[in-house]
Formats: sequence, C-alpha cells, structure tokens
Amino acid sequence: MTKTTKFTFAALTALCMPAYAMATGVAEMDTNGDGLLSVTEVQAVYPDITAEQFSAMDLNADGALDKAELVSAQEAGMMPASEEG
Repeated sequence: MTKTTKFTFAALTALCMPAYAMATGVAEMDTNGDGLLSVTEVQAVYPDITAEQFSAMDLNADGALDKAELVSAQEAGMMPASEEG
C-alpha cells in the first residue's frame, strides 16, 4: 500500500466512526423500530430536551427526527452526540 492509500484509508475510517456510533445510539433510542425518533423517545434518553427544542431540531416538521436531523442537531450542539463507539 502506498503512503497516500494508507492515509486515505485511515482518514475515511476516522470519518466513519462517529456515524457508526450515532447509528448504534439511534437504534437504542428508537424503541418502536420505525427508523425515526419521536419526542417521547428522545426525552426518554435526554429528559432535559423540551418539546420546543425537539421542534427546532425537527427540520422538516414531520414530528420525528431522522438520522440527518439528528446529526444536524448534534453538530449544532442542540443534542449531545452519542457517547458510544
């Protein structure tokens, strides 16, 4: 393997780890298994998150957080990032 290939592989691995950890956290939070997080599911894990904060994270206003909305909320500091990994 060339030095560039090794670096590229290491960089991609490092970039994918948070997404893997986040997906694991979502699976544990998603108690009904629908692939989305309701305000009730989020508050079961993060009881300090209010309905208003949840609504601000719900970018498409469908009443649930999908993975993209969860990532956006975590990146914006609105929700803690998963501590798993």
